[in-house]
Amino acid sequence: MPRKTTVLFIWDVDKRLREHLTSRLDNFSNINLIFPSHPSQAEFKKLALDANIIVGWRPTQDLLQAAKKLQLFINPGAGVQHLIKPFVDLNRSREVILTNGHGNSPFVAQHAIALLLALMNKIIIHHNLMVEGQWRKRDAATKSTPLQNRRVGLLGYGAINQKVHKLLSGFDLSFSILRRAWNNQQIQLLTQAKRHTPESLHPFLEEIDILIIAVPLTTLTHHLIKTRELELLGSDGLLINVARGNIIDELSLFNALKSKVIAGAAIDVWYDYDPTPDKKGRKYPYSYPFHELPNVILSPHRAASPLDDLNRWNEVIENIQRFAKGKERELLNVVNLDREY
Repeated sequence: MPRKTTVLFIWDVDKRLREHLTSRLDNFSNINLIFPSHPSQAEFKKLALDANIIVGWRPTQDLLQAAKKLQLFINPGAGVQHLIKPFVDLNRSREVILTNGHGNSPFVAQHAIALLLALMNKIIIHHNLMVEGQWRKRDAATKSTPLQNRRVGLLGYGAINQKVHKLLSGFDLSFSILRRAWNNQQIQLLTQAKRHTPESLHPFLEEIDILIIAVPLTTLTHHLIKTRELELLGSDGLLINVARGNIIDELSLFNALKSKVIAGAAIDVWYDYDPTPDKKGRKYPYSYPFHELPNVILSPHRAASPLDDLNRWNEVIENIQRFAKGKERELLNVVNLDREY
């Protein structure tokens, strides 16, 4: 049954997005969208008193406690590790559903493929040589690595790696997939693939030479990849990480790249998101000099770009509509707090 629903957005929503959200929800007379006119924690807390749904990334504990009518919190992004404890605590006294968003998954999958191809074809090396005026240098350091007949391992098979699989399915590749479980969903694979679960992480790594990581950061995945796992990937191994930095132990990764335990890596996610500038004002989001290594591509956690693409809000809009229709049992991407995702 339709019900009166007040939705609060806890950031300064730009005009273009406000118009998009309003137009998409305009036919629902029972939905009231609140875009704070003077965004501040004080105003958010005041407006939260009447909110049934809150949309945002980092709610304060005070805000969650003040929102007594809150039934649904929508995190528009995929990462929810910072929200698990606050919502576990909140759900001890009242039930509030937490959802995340996969609207950025096409862009992240695209970036993962771009990183892989740039790494294998030495795109950045050739660009830098041409900038220096070195024309068509041909040596071992600049030759491409063929993608054909490689063995790709997809660590995680959610929205991102499913799209990565689709984008790579036209190449002559073999695939292995490791996901938490296979029996709770009927997944139609785009190609033949060997199926693994976390218990078979090592056999999974032994049978692949390209590892693409797209799993959430949880207690179970923190430092999932360390020295031994990188050794199993092998000296021809390539690693792409578009998930979270701490899925891979930082020192293990640096040493594996420096010592050529693996052939190379392309990384979009890091370890220190508030780095202290060095004497030259440079900021590096890690503790070891990855930028000095010749076999790594550095990317500043921007795989979700473009952030202003309005299509990324379709899942948020759909969840607001479903809630307003009284269909909270059919919400998209509900977070299992016990599993931390």
